[in-house]
Amino acid sequence: MDAPSRIAVTGSSGLIGSALVGALRADGHEVVRLVRRPARARDEAEWDPSGRRQELTAAAIEGCQAVVHLAGAGVGDRRWTARYKREIRDSRVLGTAAVAAAIASLDTPPRVFLCGSAIGYYGDTGDRAVDEDAPAGTGFLAELCQEWEAAAAPAERAGVRTAFLRTGLVVARSGGAWGRLFPLFRAGLGGRLGNGRQYWSFIALDDHIAALRFLLRDDTKLSGPVNLTGPEPVTNREATRAMGRVLHRPTLFAAPAPLLRLALGDFAEDVLGSQRVLPARLLAAGFTFGHPGIDDALRAAVARR
Repeated sequence: MDAPSRIAVTGSSGLIGSALVGALRADGHEVVRLVRRPARARDEAEWDPSGRRQELTAAAIEGCQAVVHLAGAGVGDRRWTARYKREIRDSRVLGTAAVAAAIASLDTPPRVFLCGSAIGYYGDTGDRAVDEDAPAGTGFLAELCQEWEAAAAPAERAGVRTAFLRTGLVVARSGGAWGRLFPLFRAGLGGRLGNGRQYWSFIALDDHIAALRFLLRDDTKLSGPVNLTGPEPVTNREATRAMGRVLHRPTLFAAPAPLLRLALGDFAEDVLGSQRVLPARLLAAGFTFGHPGIDDALRAAVARR
């Protein structure tokens, strides 16, 4: 948004959502936080993304110029069982459908809808670099991302500029996959996962928030899929070495693939899989990364308060 605006955010208590809310308020915007409980503050509105009612009342986002939808059960929060995979799917697909339906029902809908997604859309790409023009891959996450994005169709049909945030591994000390790695590496217990040759497409938290603010601008005009990854993907082995350099710790340990499969269930295949994803559309639109390299991203995470 080019001027102070009213912006609704789901997932506002999560890693990305909480950082985004702070940044938007610093920019002078009014933020409406959509929460999964009775509203207790003036800036909150209740919604139900769980599927029990699959409901978001249009009044909650009335007058908003933008909606940023980041809510969803954590992909790496628990071992992947059939039951938890259903929860992951429903929290995203049903939640997105509820938000998109509410947007489409408004007489004056928001100008922009930023809808969460993930680079899991591309499946395992091996050493092959892919951008937003690449087709969908196979596997649970690839199928989930296709359903997730398709659920936003009502907002698109209503003429709302809709961008799908295909997010990579967010480098941050607290929250997300990297939030689990930092304590291990600080303790000298970090190391590669599997053979370490799989590509990790990462993005610094600060760059992710800057990209969201960039996408909200009226002059950006990007819609459709947008890869929120840094421009320099690295292998897990390279990321491990960088953690050792930045934290000044040894990286002698390794987690063998069979152990990861035992601990993580089906999620292990995605941890061991390789995704070399490039942010072609962001770069073409003129976005500049503040922390493009893995060492820069890690140092920014360490310095962030």
